[in-house]
Amino acid sequence: MKILILVGTRPNFIKVTQFRKAALHHPGVDIKIVHTGQHSDEKMADIFFRQFELSPDFFLNISMAAPAVQMGEIMIRLAALMENEFRPDILIVPGDVNSTLAGALVANKMNIRLAHLESGLRSFDRTMPEEINRLMTDEISDLYFVTEPSGIEHLTNENRNGQIHFVGNTMIDTLVAFQSQIDQSTVLQDINVEKSKYVLMTIHRPSNVDSKEGLEKLLALITNLSNRYKIVFPIHPRTIQRIAQFGLKDSFDAIEQLIVSEPIGYFEFQRLIRDSKFILTDSGGIQEESTYCRVPCLTLRENTERPVTIIQGTNTLIPFDLQILDKYISEIENGSYKSGAIPEKWDGKATERIMRILTS
Repeated sequence: MKILILVGTRPNFIKVTQFRKAALHHPGVDIKIVHTGQHSDEKMADIFFRQFELSPDFFLNISMAAPAVQMGEIMIRLAALMENEFRPDILIVPGDVNSTLAGALVANKMNIRLAHLESGLRSFDRTMPEEINRLMTDEISDLYFVTEPSGIEHLTNENRNGQIHFVGNTMIDTLVAFQSQIDQSTVLQDINVEKSKYVLMTIHRPSNVDSKEGLEKLLALITNLSNRYKIVFPIHPRTIQRIAQFGLKDSFDAIEQLIVSEPIGYFEFQRLIRDSKFILTDSGGIQEESTYCRVPCLTLRENTERPVTIIQGTNTLIPFDLQILDKYISEIENGSYKSGAIPEKWDGKATERIMRILTS
């Protein structure tokens, strides 16, 4: 059996680290990984490949361009790869990025079976590009690998014809597999913070950073928190651009307790999640990682495609309102915030379940 796994961004890399190891238990399976290059620079890609010892077999090397142009390049180059170099029996596409949908369309047109990893997640917000990518990929998939109960519910309600499998979360497989490396990270000493005495922040979505009003609220939040905590903020390139664009760089730079860094490695970031007092984010994957680590997470979004992190986990979805934020932060500080539980099948064995399904 020939299996090709398509990755394009940092979240994709995290979801596929254990497939080659799992394939060792299944003779006759040939797994190859192709990297589109959607995230291609050293800080966004290379450091992850080095830490995971995950070397892609093929590189499409697409150029930096508008989403539609990038997707067109991916489709042309991936089709050529699967026609001339490695035609798989199954293409696995993880997540919900532009690379995911581009790969799904190529598999469909080339009559190659398509498996969607992290299938069935829905925010029900079609203004999010990721939601469109999720919906369209699931529309043409043959195998649905689901991370949480909501995925089964959504796919069933949508009358999907493929095989639905509740396998767990391969992102947690990576967290479990690399626990010793995370434990050994010296990032807290390197940036001079102490366990439970800092707040971890990741904010990058357009709804939060693409207006001066949004950035001024972010500035007010950080200023308020800096009276009690250090704030560790690995900052996304788009957030840096917007802060400079709206003339707020000096205001952010003036906050002494704010520790700003460029995107950092996986081991370092997971150590920061695990040892933080709480997390402020608008990311997707961090909601899951913080739930597994049982760390409070306040997600500044109107919706989430990962409801299990709220229903069972440590995540709370809240509007970007400073008064509401103060309420939840007070609960965290006085010990009344929910403790959460680790969701079903988030046990480090999801990749092996997938391999058993693919080879059965």
